[in-house]
Amino acid sequence: MKIKRPVVIFILGVSGVGKSTIGNLLSKEFSFPFFDGDDYHSKKNKDKMANGQSLNDEDRYEWLIHLNKLAIKQLEQKSCIIACSGLKEKYRNLLSKGIQTQVKWILLSGNYDLILERLKKRKGHFMPTSLLKSQFETLEEPVEALKIDISNSPEKIIELIKEEYTNKSEFGLIGLGVMGKSLCRNLAANNFTLSFYNRHKKGVEENVALNFKKEFSELKNTLAFDDLRAFVNALQRPRKIMLMVNAGKPVDEVLDSLIPLLSKNDVIIDGGNSHYIDTNRRIEMLQKHQIYFIGAGVSGGEEGALNGPSIMPSGNKRFYKLVQPFLEIIAAKDKNGNPCCVYMGNGGSGHFVKMVHNGIEYAEMQLLAEVYFLLKQMGNNPNEIATILESWSSSTNSYLLNITIEILRKKEEDGWLIDSILDVSENKGTGYWATVAMAELGVPSTMIPTALFARYISSFKKERIEMSKAYGVKTNNLIIDNEDLLKAYQLARIVNHHQGFKLLHQASLSHNWNLNLSEIARIWTNGCIIRSTLMEQLSTILKKNNNILLNEKIVVLVKKLKPSLNKIVAQSILEEIPIPCLSEAINYLNAFSVAKCSANLIQAQRDYFGAHSYKRIDDPSGKNYHTHWKNKNYD
Repeated sequence: MKIKRPVVIFILGVSGVGKSTIGNLLSKEFSFPFFDGDDYHSKKNKDKMANGQSLNDEDRYEWLIHLNKLAIKQLEQKSCIIACSGLKEKYRNLLSKGIQTQVKWILLSGNYDLILERLKKRKGHFMPTSLLKSQFETLEEPVEALKIDISNSPEKIIELIKEEYTNKSEFGLIGLGVMGKSLCRNLAANNFTLSFYNRHKKGVEENVALNFKKEFSELKNTLAFDDLRAFVNALQRPRKIMLMVNAGKPVDEVLDSLIPLLSKNDVIIDGGNSHYIDTNRRIEMLQKHQIYFIGAGVSGGEEGALNGPSIMPSGNKRFYKLVQPFLEIIAAKDKNGNPCCVYMGNGGSGHFVKMVHNGIEYAEMQLLAEVYFLLKQMGNNPNEIATILESWSSSTNSYLLNITIEILRKKEEDGWLIDSILDVSENKGTGYWATVAMAELGVPSTMIPTALFARYISSFKKERIEMSKAYGVKTNNLIIDNEDLLKAYQLARIVNHHQGFKLLHQASLSHNWNLNLSEIARIWTNGCIIRSTLMEQLSTILKKNNNILLNEKIVVLVKKLKPSLNKIVAQSILEEIPIPCLSEAINYLNAFSVAKCSANLIQAQRDYFGAHSYKRIDDPSGKNYHTHWKNKNYD
């Protein structure tokens, strides 16, 4: 059998469909031991059914647990086959507990009259034909199962099963860019049978899949395609296909090509940086075809995709369970060994969460750029800056800090590479989307757009050169203490993370997503770009309070760090050194921690020119007031 790891095949269906017959035949075909679940019923259960009484959930519980333990024990040695009715989803959850990635389901299905005739011919079984109707009423068909009609002969059924599991792959991936290739290698290394596809464009993209397969030894048993129909036909049903193509129109183009080739209950996972609104639309569109769409944010870059990314999936929860084992196995693991992959919620919530992740990432990168720039202004060379940042790692460790240290130490001939890189930074859209979402939801997560606009400013290189000539370059007298800079950086990061999770919280409320902020922080502790020791702390903090800045320990820490951020910002402004995100951090903190602000004047102005009305502090009813300002007598 073309599966590189032990599996348990559960043969499901109502009594009389031939589970034992098929199980025995499969056992001979694949040389796997077969176990008939009926043999493991207690005498009490058998007597109850023999008396014409249906088993209830309590009756079945110990039986199902026993079969689960049997499967686990067998999987320690080799694959096995178990026949079990498994009529309800919760029964199947018990059967597969702890072994979800190693379970295959086969549902034997037939009409009531055919099965009734079979039952009447069966001799010596404890279950009477009178219970068949209740079994049909109880049956919740598993969407994850290979469904086979028992009107086929036993030999044909075995042939169909063999074809599905011997010649077809468990998982498919479309799009062999950097991330797609790394995820393929990750899946193959975890012993999943895999097919992958990349389009064929003469003279542009030729034999991409085949050449990729030849490049890495772990891909030896995979199937490579540049023909989409052949790729789809090479996948076990219900098919599980992950898209790793560019966001926007390319995703829709692939879906348009895929839909005519797919079947009911197939699942497509979009692992790119798609806009969550597009994901919502695609979910609805595919559901009309009874095909299910999972939007999955994937963070970690090339290295994370290969060794374990952080994954943020969303969509129909029932159909997410079909792909959950695959995503959890290839995901990074947190410090407790749990996968950095958790179901976010319905709709496009997964891509929204990834979008906010990227927004936080924008600000984290900008903060490090500002720290670098300040240290550079003080006369430090890149290696000296790297040494200073390295000394921060013990208290402020993060993936982005570590790669910044490596970047600054990279030499090129007699100089540092960083000094040869053009000071223009680009963006791919997620920072912009996060900024738009922030405005739509009315959430002041201001460091994200500040970081985005800093990138925009950088792109006006020619005008910046002209402006520097027009306004001159101020003599640099910047003197700052490295310890103060570290504390300022630490506080700005706390504010940035607070703003990101505040945006997630408000979106969850507005879209009824029920996002678990603590779990989101947990899956961001490894695999993703913004993983850090701070994120590990936030995972615990967010269990009790969705406002990070109101956590008691954070309040104490902020008060300790704030004087340093004040000092760094003030000195930088006096020396005319741009530090937009560091400045925004203190401005936000000051604005959000003042009980009375200046907005009363703004509301009065709005009422003056637009009759927008206002509320009074001496009227708790919330009544709206309007004043005819020009007719007012002024003192």
